[in-house]
Amino acid sequence: MPSAPTQTPVPAPSGLPVNWDLAKRTAGRLMGPGPQASRAEARELVVRLRSDAAVAEGHVRQVTGLGAGLPLLPADVVDRPAWAAAAVDGMAALTAGASLPRTARVARAVTGTTAGLQVGSVLAYLGGRVLGQYDPFGGPDGAGRLLLVAPNVHAARQSLDVPAAEFGLWVCLHEATHRLQFTAVPWLRDHFAGQVGKFLSLADTDGSDVLSRLPEVARRMRETKGDALAVVELLQGPEQREVLDGLLALTTLLEGHADHVMDAVGPSVVPSVATIRERFTVRRRGGGLLDRLLRALLGVEAKMKQYAVGAAFTSYVVLAVGMDGFNRVWESPETLPTRAELAEPAAWLRRMG
Repeated sequence: MPSAPTQTPVPAPSGLPVNWDLAKRTAGRLMGPGPQASRAEARELVVRLRSDAAVAEGHVRQVTGLGAGLPLLPADVVDRPAWAAAAVDGMAALTAGASLPRTARVARAVTGTTAGLQVGSVLAYLGGRVLGQYDPFGGPDGAGRLLLVAPNVHAARQSLDVPAAEFGLWVCLHEATHRLQFTAVPWLRDHFAGQVGKFLSLADTDGSDVLSRLPEVARRMRETKGDALAVVELLQGPEQREVLDGLLALTTLLEGHADHVMDAVGPSVVPSVATIRERFTVRRRGGGLLDRLLRALLGVEAKMKQYAVGAAFTSYVVLAVGMDGFNRVWESPETLPTRAELAEPAAWLRRMG
């Protein structure tokens, strides 16, 4: 009797089931128009922001002690649709390493369409607010790309009523810090991508387990007043929650460090830095009821908490041991602070000896 033919296992699909092209088209279609500006104003802003990005990174290097010898690169100054398209490409690259359970082709196509519409809608909302972004996985060669969204910088500057030249440079300080974090710390990019891929690959596909936690989800929603991050954490399994903890700790550190640096550069470079920070902090908290609801649902409120926690950790450690002592966080993944240590910087200092 002939033996049955050997079945070659079909590998699990890589990357998220998202129709990325549909996400781009949806974001572009739903994106609100930018603020009105004359051709001369727009041209002047683009030229200044491109220059500010390189100037800002020079100041960031002086404050942080990172990046000596690396080239000072300009930024790509873009409009809202171009930012959304770049964000889609970056997300696709970042999540490409995730190994997900095999699903039927038709089901995956339906899921991809729904997810593409959702991603595009989210980016359309965020596209009217984001001022700049460093994407470690963007650009033609995938080596990283710093984007500055000119119409949003222009609108925010007008809303805050602060000097145009100083505000653009202040924005660039934050994004240039992010670029330096990834370009001056050789292992950070691969570590971040690996952790994201691991988190997505550990997705809990057992719906019954999620259903059993719904009463606890409802209770947590009431206790946290709708904190989306608290609910997300509750829905994770133990292993996935551990990876999520590490990712949240890392992103909190990155955002807080950038916020600390953009203010530490000081009034000698940005004379109105105190005024800009005060008014910008109020702007982060502002918005109408619908805007605040959307930010909560999209996790933007949780991100704003990251800025405060990460900046407080950075300031505490720098005050205690100086910037060179703080830079030990970049030695390896093992020297990164945990979420608990971010809330208690002295614990991280004790661990580092």
